[in-house]
Amino acid sequence: MNSSKWGQLVYLAEEKFGIDRQDNKEIIIDETHKGQEIKGEKEIIEFQAPIGKIRMEKITKPKVIDKKINSSKRAGSKTTVDLVYSDTETVSSMNLYKKDSSGEWKEIKPEDLNN
Repeated sequence: MNSSKWGQLVYLAEEKFGIDRQDNKEIIIDETHKGQEIKGEKEIIEFQAPIGKIRMEKITKPKVIDKKINSSKRAGSKTTVDLVYSDTETVSSMNLYKKDSSGEWKEIKPEDLNN
C-alpha cells in the first residue's frame, strides 16, 4: 500500500461517509536482543458505512533487509535471531475491520467481501 493509494481511500471514505475518527500512533514493531526498539507508524481511520462501523489501519514499518543469527557451540547457550531493518526503506500494509454486535473489531478478509 503506497501513500497515494492510501490517500485516495481516505478521501473516498471522507467523501462518501464522513470520517468519525482519524489517528496516527507510533508503535513498536520489534525489539532486538540488545533491547533496541524498532518503531513504526499506525494510521487509523474510522467511519460509519452502510454495512456498519468500519476501521481502516495502515501500518508502516522499516523494511527487513537481513537476518543475523547469533549462536554458540557451547552447551546450554541460546540462539537469537535479529532482523536487520533498513534506515531508509519502509513497507506498508493495510487492514480492514468491522465492529460486530458485541463491540469487538473483527478483521475483514478479501474472501469475506464476496459474500
